[in-house]
Amino acid sequence: MRQRVDREVSVYPFRTQEIEAKAGRSGAADKVAKAKALQLRLVAILQGEAPLDVFVRWKPVEEQPIGWHPDLDDGVRLSMRPFLTVADVGASGDGVLRWKTNVKWGKDRGKNPPGSAWGEDLDNDKHLTLVEKRAAREES
Repeated sequence: MRQRVDREVSVYPFRTQEIEAKAGRSGAADKVAKAKALQLRLVAILQGEAPLDVFVRWKPVEEQPIGWHPDLDDGVRLSMRPFLTVADVGASGDGVLRWKTNVKWGKDRGKNPPGSAWGEDLDNDKHLTLVEKRAAREES
């Protein structure tokens, strides 16, 4: 899955726009600029710096993914979050996706077990920097 996203980031945003620009169509330059902006947002997601990281509440810090490397066992909701939290491309609140989803990122009902690394609340709105994740992996 990651290999396909890497390919799409490097090729897809420009393919159609470059063809239109070569054909001399009106507005093609604006589309190429928007495609480059989209590409920058997608690269930021793949790198995974906070707040565009994937945070998995039930994993310890050393097991948190570095960059966008989704684990299908963690669920689609967590894997798609960076694509929704990046700066909007289209309508308000949809990130780089075409449509806004109806997903809430705040606290879930219930509590974590006592002594949990993330506190007692089931808070999904946490972000870890790449430095924090790498330091935790080196310590373990």
